[in-house]
Amino acid sequence: MTQNTLWSARASNNNSQRQDDHRSPFQRDKARVLHSAAFRRLQAKTQVLGVGQSDFYRTRLTHSLEAAQIGTGILNQLKRKAPQHQALFAEEALIEAICLAHDIGHPPFGHGGEVALNYLMRHDGGFEGNAQTLRILAKLEPYTEGNGMDLCRRTLLGVVKYPVLQSAVRGPLAPEPANPRQLKVSDWYPAKANYDEDADILEWILAPLGNHDRDLFSQFQPLAPHGKAKFKSLDSAIMELGDDIAYAIHDMEDAIVMGLVGREVWDSDVASELKALSLPGFAMSLEELGSQLFSGQHHLRKQAIGALVNGLITATTLVPVDGFESPLLAFNAGLPEHYARALKVFKDFVYNQVVTKPELQLLEYKGQQMVMALFEALASDPARLLPHNTRRRWQAAGQSPRVIADYIAGMTDEYAGRLYGTLFLPKTGTVFERQPH
Repeated sequence: MTQNTLWSARASNNNSQRQDDHRSPFQRDKARVLHSAAFRRLQAKTQVLGVGQSDFYRTRLTHSLEAAQIGTGILNQLKRKAPQHQALFAEEALIEAICLAHDIGHPPFGHGGEVALNYLMRHDGGFEGNAQTLRILAKLEPYTEGNGMDLCRRTLLGVVKYPVLQSAVRGPLAPEPANPRQLKVSDWYPAKANYDEDADILEWILAPLGNHDRDLFSQFQPLAPHGKAKFKSLDSAIMELGDDIAYAIHDMEDAIVMGLVGREVWDSDVASELKALSLPGFAMSLEELGSQLFSGQHHLRKQAIGALVNGLITATTLVPVDGFESPLLAFNAGLPEHYARALKVFKDFVYNQVVTKPELQLLEYKGQQMVMALFEALASDPARLLPHNTRRRWQAAGQSPRVIADYIAGMTDEYAGRLYGTLFLPKTGTVFERQPH
């Protein structure tokens, strides 16, 4: 079996195609992601600003679509800049599939929901959005019985941002709060790693690699509070860079349109930082960028946003990674140092001026509390409260709380709020509003 055949293999070993279906394996993967229920639910999951506050700004779904578009732009830049490595690059459909799928595992209410589930699963393997993404793609999504969407090995390798297990990198647990309402987010950020109970998935994904590459690929930095994986594959690096650019630039656009940040803050926190960097790839001056971003005219703002995205995409380069034999691990996508610093300036701007705003943190805290209340209620009597399909899976899994975490993680913000109302608020909800799982 050739390397290409190994990387396009599926865990089910079922590579049959329907009559007259001439799509490539990665085109089929993209279709499976795009048509999945897990992907559709992203339309009602918080990206940065809460779902339902406006019909303009990004949700997890529109963010994923934009990340996919940027990811393919990065891929094409790399193909142009490194023609000697054409055999290394896959078709656009692979990168699109990875980018479209990258946020599927994120629970309702953004990082508030993620921290809540990580706390609740603290004695049962933890919870982390990227680990949940892999779990949905390879086990849970009901496209197949037992293999999830049954995506190609290389597609799953690209989705894995952190090729390590929780038990290897997770630090000591923080002291437990006296009351769940006193839970501090900073104490319960999850370790960026895959669940130990899904080690078989990771083992299958990495099977084509030699022992040396597998050992090196699983190394991590012993940081606090949790260790962090050192490496990722080329496809994963393209996806992560596309994700970062979409977050930094497009979420900044949302904040500007919503009036959450003004020109003075841009000048002090962004323009002043960028002036110290040499950024010839940006098609207009910083003064012009600022004027267009805050002009109040849609077409001028879009020109500025397009210039920023294009400047970052076109600066992307192929970066060698020492020590690996497999070409998929021996190269990453990256930015020259001054462009990487510029991207960090934009990301920090969104985080400091938008994400940490008390108005948004109040909503995130509210979602966090709702997720904890739902988990505690469902875990109190799963045989009574879980939907039939989820209850059967819970029983088949030895009554594991992981199944309850799976169920809640798959909820949209709206559905979680409705179920909370059904359980805890008088005259709210109906038993017929359950989301199928």
